[in-house]
Amino acid sequence: MAPQISPSILSADFANLGADVERIADAADWVHVDVMDNHFVPNLTLGLPIVQALLKTSRLPLDCHLMIEDPDRWAPQYAEAGAGSVTIHAEAAKAPIRTLRAIRAAGARAGLGVNPATPVDGFEDLLGEIDMLLLMTVEPGFGGQSFLDVVLPKVRRARELIKGRDLPVWLQVDGGVSAETIERCAEAGADVFVAGSAVYNASDPDEAVRRLRAQAEAATAKADWAR
Repeated sequence: MAPQISPSILSADFANLGADVERIADAADWVHVDVMDNHFVPNLTLGLPIVQALLKTSRLPLDCHLMIEDPDRWAPQYAEAGAGSVTIHAEAAKAPIRTLRAIRAAGARAGLGVNPATPVDGFEDLLGEIDMLLLMTVEPGFGGQSFLDVVLPKVRRARELIKGRDLPVWLQVDGGVSAETIERCAEAGADVFVAGSAVYNASDPDEAVRRLRAQAEAATAKADWAR
């Protein structure tokens, strides 16, 4: 699969979300929506009503990343609202298989997210239940953090697991993705990239997305895992 870019609106202007989503609409593949509840992570962002409002205006599908307690209760509602992808965290879900299947049944892609310190091997048996595996490359909760290189071996291991099972699972990285880090992520095996400040701190977010995509494509073309 060709690399995909999913800019995070966590770094956008919350007072003008519709306009800021439009600023990436020509170049990006997804709009990454970070839903935080100030319980699972120490930050409070936005929730289902904002997602429903964005769905009315966005030309791009929404990639909803739920960093919340009790995702088993809330995740299917984001899929039912029309989100294109809904990711729950392994550390928070009590019934992940049931919830992932409910997300798929509602018409969205189902994602499973894991924090930097969470080993990925324990979730090998769940790969058949998901469409995307999200690896946090910062501690979740806030944008603008520095990329954690310690996660790169886990990205490589996750790609090995996916390739070994011959599954069409996307591998997403989220946190500190920028012009300085995206090539390392792509080389390690990621194919979906969440970039927030690297996109929205640029004078032209659409052009920033295009540049990131070009870097990811070049690194992927040379990567052993992509052959």
